[in-house]
Amino acid sequence: MIELFFVTCLIADPQRCTEHSLLFEEQNGLFTCMLEGQNELARWVETHPRDQVKTWKCRRAEQTDIPI
Repeated sequence: MIELFFVTCLIADPQRCTEHSLLFEEQNGLFTCMLEGQNELARWVETHPRDQVKTWKCRRAEQTDIPI
């Protein structure tokens, strides 16, 4: 699986951040995640208007080291 990993922070309190992830099928690969990732993030933000995306990246789902 390919993971779209992203961190969002509250607009009203930028120090309050949360980690999230969305999964893509492996067959689509990292390239598809990079292409579709921004669209997925835009849809996510539409349903969470109090948050803003601070950072995001595509990676294999088993990766856990996340320097932010």
